[in-house]
Amino acid sequence: MRETLSAGEARRVALAAQGFARPVADGRAGTRTLATTIRRLGTLQIDSVNVFARSHYLPLFSRVGSYDTAALDRLLFRPKPTFAEYWAHVAAFIPAADWGLFAFRMEDLRRKHDGPDGWTRRHADTVAWVRNELADRGSLRPGQIERDARRSSRGPWWDWDDVKTALEYLWLYGEVAIAGRRGFERRYGLAGDVIPESARVPVPRADAVRELVRRAAAAYGVATAADLADYWRIRDRKVVMTAVEELVSAGELTPVHVAGWQRGGRPASAWIHRDARLPRRIDTAAILTPFDPVVWFRDRAERLFGFEYRIEIYTPAARRRFGYYSLPVLIDEDVVGRVDLKADRGSGRLLVQAAWWEPGAPAHAADRLADRLRAAAAWQHLDTISVSRWGDATDDLARALGPVTRHEAGPDVVRPIADPRTRVLP
Repeated sequence: MRETLSAGEARRVALAAQGFARPVADGRAGTRTLATTIRRLGTLQIDSVNVFARSHYLPLFSRVGSYDTAALDRLLFRPKPTFAEYWAHVAAFIPAADWGLFAFRMEDLRRKHDGPDGWTRRHADTVAWVRNELADRGSLRPGQIERDARRSSRGPWWDWDDVKTALEYLWLYGEVAIAGRRGFERRYGLAGDVIPESARVPVPRADAVRELVRRAAAAYGVATAADLADYWRIRDRKVVMTAVEELVSAGELTPVHVAGWQRGGRPASAWIHRDARLPRRIDTAAILTPFDPVVWFRDRAERLFGFEYRIEIYTPAARRRFGYYSLPVLIDEDVVGRVDLKADRGSGRLLVQAAWWEPGAPAHAADRLADRLRAAAAWQHLDTISVSRWGDATDDLARALGPVTRHEAGPDVVRPIADPRTRVLP
């Protein structure tokens, strides 16, 4: 196993571990490929923003190309679930068999919110009522519970906001599971009615953390302790380091020095997984969601690619640097730019609201990105692409796309006066 890696080698190891060393096969990915890809990542982060496509659809598109999103829905929401939702990285899909790995988190969240002054203790009657509703009626959408909550004949008229909050806390505690969705609306059920009994066996804390750290290391290929902790948002660094030491002793991880990786001005400690591959090159082009494991930990994205990244959904328009929902662009082994995409379904257009290159973006980046934009439009059943005039990559993209319409940036975009990359991050 290597004891040192150059920065480029570390990028190739990381991208290979994330599935980017395989060729994209637009239109040929079935449910088996989708399931295998999710298991490789360990989790799919969920986000409600749907300006282009729901975030959990994008990591699969980035890795396998165009696929039938209905097939993914069937895989994620089947009656006997293969995958389940829980607070893994944050709200995310995980293999249903992994439910018990998060028993320690369920326990911690219950301790935090169900103590003497906790929300669920102060609203014990509401929590009990919600629990009984699910026990009596089976899995329910919030709208179905709401109707009963507002005209209950078995007690008081429950406050709907409290009912929704109770459902979420019971989910965090592991008592309730997500039994499916209609659109993006969740259906809640008692965990015993949704998650297989074998998966609900709690895994002891130390064993669970060690297994999660092992999976994070395999998914990242090469990583620091901070990277491994963030993959599952494990805040106790001491328990993470204990897991790392045990995995080193077991031969699953090996300490490695990565050129340029620093922490506090000193070389950062890092480890490489025993199954990590170092390909000679990465040949890929992908549009990433902000919640892709390649970039979701911003410190790692900057360390790997020199890529400073913040999503700007909640940034006032006048302060946005790159656009409302800018998506990183991966070409070969580097993040070379970002595009702010919007699906205008009414007109059947994919709108490139803004596009920017990173310093040093290669000359062929526009052609490679144009190809993925065509694939993205077809994947989302959009007929045409329109490119705005905001961003130093928009003219290049318009030329690479061939005959294409141009539009001014929408009203939610305010052009900065200076080159935004000279500004200090907010």
